[in-house]
Amino acid sequence: MSRRAVTAPSRVAVLFGGPSPEHDVSVLTGLQAVRGLVGVQGISEVRPLYWTKAGDWFAVDAALEATAFADGPPARSRRVELVLGSDGGFVERHGGLRPRAERLAVDAALVCCHGGPGEDGALQGALDLAGIAYSGPDAAGAALGMDKLASGAVVHGAGLPALDRILLDPATPPPDFEGPYIVKPRFGGSSIGIDVVADFPTAIARLGTNVHLRRGAVLEPYRPDLYDLQIAVRSFPELELSAIERPLRARAGAEILGYADKYVGGDGMASAPRELPAVLADGVAAQLRAVALSVARVMGLRGVARVDILSDGEQLFVNEVNTVPGSLARYLFVDPPVTFSELLAGLLAEAVARPAAHLGSAGADGTVLRGASSIAAKLA
Repeated sequence: MSRRAVTAPSRVAVLFGGPSPEHDVSVLTGLQAVRGLVGVQGISEVRPLYWTKAGDWFAVDAALEATAFADGPPARSRRVELVLGSDGGFVERHGGLRPRAERLAVDAALVCCHGGPGEDGALQGALDLAGIAYSGPDAAGAALGMDKLASGAVVHGAGLPALDRILLDPATPPPDFEGPYIVKPRFGGSSIGIDVVADFPTAIARLGTNVHLRRGAVLEPYRPDLYDLQIAVRSFPELELSAIERPLRARAGAEILGYADKYVGGDGMASAPRELPAVLADGVAAQLRAVALSVARVMGLRGVARVDILSDGEQLFVNEVNTVPGSLARYLFVDPPVTFSELLAGLLAEAVARPAAHLGSAGADGTVLRGASSIAAKLA
């Protein structure tokens, strides 16, 4: 396949970490990306920006290894702030006799934050308000991908195959589908916090014992005959699918593909055991690719996303979408092959060529304000 050449912006920030259960994996992805950007055509400067578990930002050395972040910001890190507004951006403040604020020159940010506010639209909204172009989903797309109840409704509404999924709270009546069940955090970017339970009363009881369910939970039927399939979608320079992967569960007899299965190798998803490309019947592979393209269209996927599918070898069910996948799904692009540098260049070029947000106040010309009576009169 021939691809349109892309040129990455000159000055790039790589954002990673964040106040999320997936903080550590995000650090791995970010450091991989920093290395992958070395020598990319068009890039003159790469600024690694580390987001701590407490929500603070630090500029860090590009040569650091993952172990340097195990206890928080590495030594000699420099604190920066994300400032909103027309003159917004990442700012480093210098003290001394003549304090000054230096705005970091950034043409585009590569978002490598998994889970939490880095993948639920919060960071994306802040970058929009700061006027920083960024890779990956926009604020709305990130929020949709993180909300398993809302994204499941979109998938069902589009007529795509999916298992039943309902909201689980103390007032939920017993579902129409039989157990056993899977209880999932409604807002979560990975398999953290997922429980398999035998019956509905146990599912309800999990709401009070599982810390990851505090913001909300969903309930699905558990199908032990189903296994995981994954495919990545790349939106720039044109819509493109990766090879299909069948992740392998590290623990024999494991009920689900868990966090340890994905990240036990220490390099994010890139080192997890897998069958790639997955060995599938031609009809199943073709159907899966068609489903993935439909998911990309109805969810408005931007950047590189991973679509997770469940299958019994014949039927397919859309499970979830990861809008900022581990290792940016680089390991999946083997057929057709896409180098990591090429993948990153495309993400950054899209950030500038197709901005995630176009803020404006067209229509707010003051006419309504000029014609309004007193506020006191309106409150009478």
